[in-house]
Amino acid sequence: MSREKKTDKTGTEMTGAQMVLQALADQGVEHVFGYPGGAVLPIYDELFSRKDVEHILVRHEQGAVHAAEGYARSTGKVGCVLVTSGPGATNAVTGLTDALMDSIPLVCITGQVATHLIGNDAFQECDTVGITRPCTKHNYLVKDIDSLSRVLHEAFYVARTGRPGPVVVDIPKDVQFAKGTYRGVTNSQHKSYNPKTVGEDDRIEKAVELIAKAKRPIFYTGGGVINAGPEASASLRELVRLTGYPITSTLMGLGAYPAADPQWLGMLGMHGTYEANNAMHDCDVMICIGARFDDRITGRLDAFSPGSTKIHVDIDPSSINKNVRVDLPIIGDCGKVLDQMLATWKKRKPSIDKPALKRWWSQIDQWRERQCLAYKTKSDVIAPQYAIQRLYELTKDKDTYITTEVGQHQMWAAQYYRFEDPNRWMTSGGLGTMGYGIPAAVGVQVAHPDSLVIDIAGEASVLMTMQEMSTAVQYNLPIKIFILNNEYMGMVRQWQELLHGGRYSHSYSEALPDFVKLAEAYQGVGLRCEKPGDLDDAIREMIAVDRPVLFDCRVDPHANCFPMIPSGEAHNNMLLGDEAEEKGVGDAISEQGKILV
Repeated sequence: MSREKKTDKTGTEMTGAQMVLQALADQGVEHVFGYPGGAVLPIYDELFSRKDVEHILVRHEQGAVHAAEGYARSTGKVGCVLVTSGPGATNAVTGLTDALMDSIPLVCITGQVATHLIGNDAFQECDTVGITRPCTKHNYLVKDIDSLSRVLHEAFYVARTGRPGPVVVDIPKDVQFAKGTYRGVTNSQHKSYNPKTVGEDDRIEKAVELIAKAKRPIFYTGGGVINAGPEASASLRELVRLTGYPITSTLMGLGAYPAADPQWLGMLGMHGTYEANNAMHDCDVMICIGARFDDRITGRLDAFSPGSTKIHVDIDPSSINKNVRVDLPIIGDCGKVLDQMLATWKKRKPSIDKPALKRWWSQIDQWRERQCLAYKTKSDVIAPQYAIQRLYELTKDKDTYITTEVGQHQMWAAQYYRFEDPNRWMTSGGLGTMGYGIPAAVGVQVAHPDSLVIDIAGEASVLMTMQEMSTAVQYNLPIKIFILNNEYMGMVRQWQELLHGGRYSHSYSEALPDFVKLAEAYQGVGLRCEKPGDLDDAIREMIAVDRPVLFDCRVDPHANCFPMIPSGEAHNNMLLGDEAEEKGVGDAISEQGKILV
């Protein structure tokens, strides 16, 4: 919808509901994802007459938050959610936790029962602030109309600054009806919250010195670089190319550095590449930028990169030394710190040890020769890795955004779909939320109506939030849901095979729907492909359809996702696919002395 001309409404008397919508407009919000209910109806009544904020009606409040996450991650803006009290707020908890874990900026406005009913177990009452305190960056219960506009603007400030995250504003129904004076965006900064964004000069100097003297360096980057904006990714690329050093990233950091660049080693971690994990283990200087040393990355902590000097850049002070002890912490915004490093590097023009770097690249090339992402194909069944590769080849030259669900398909997407730019990859990293991908794709498509948006999915995950197909149909959002259908909860089955003696306890996806008919029931388009030779034409047909599509891609049900760091092992002690085939999965793991979690 077209935006109304924005006018300054500061000092105007308004109802609380009007203040909510005015604050959203003043914060530049164009879309809000939500679901109405009794405790939030005054705000919905105000929405009825507004044209500057468009409401997207989801089919479940969890979907609203995931859609706002997709919107935020693909645009860099704050995502906005509007839900009612009680079950509306509790249904949003999974999405809020997901956003907190992955540092996604959201403002979630929840309705609440009238102030005089709070604590009386009123209809659709719950302690929203208490419930969401552990899964939000900050939250508010607004009992006074005179503080409402200030709190709303402050919520956006808190959500977007420092380490981004979700903020809840809980508004009782009587406050929505009450009248007060609206205050604008100015002075919305939280009194006690002023995150540090610029690194200390002496630490920047020391970091550049350590980087220049490295013999076996590696850049290790995470989602913090993406969150810092496209300028941070540009600065990262310039610094990495100036040094000539190798670079890897976490699942959340894909796209900050182009996958096609020869300095890129691929993703690291539990299902990362052989060369990335070995380089991390053997490096002598690690430059960690915007990552938090998550357990999926480190493997066994006491064996993680034991001989390296570690530099850690992060805007969140609580992430420093939380999991891994580092030698040089730098607290600040990734983009600003990278700019400081670049400026210092260019000013000092340090000499690097080129012979040592050449030997280091020679070692990395030896690891690359293992071709850890190679896989075997069959003529009569689609390998899931092949499906992702063909999807990539047929969409890489388009304006494409990728979301995923969680499981094997998510890891295969990270391994085989190659990202050249930031903000193109939306996945649930920290929480690992099955059902994330469809509503996230809805949010991305709302933000980018002319782009190709694909959810790479598993048949188990999509059933968790399939109802959001109705949202896609209602708003003419032509999302493509590309299902790698192996008739199992694939990652659960893989762990049961590798760690639990092949006892597949409740991981087989029985009673699956006919996805083609299901798509048609939702007034979308259903496609199915079962043979490798038919795959390209089927993908082209999916892309050409200007409606929501469910693509049922039947893949090898026995395929496992490799490389893999077995539970409890060091991050350089990886199980490769060829080893598992030659020795048998159980024997291959036993030889590595796996430790069960």
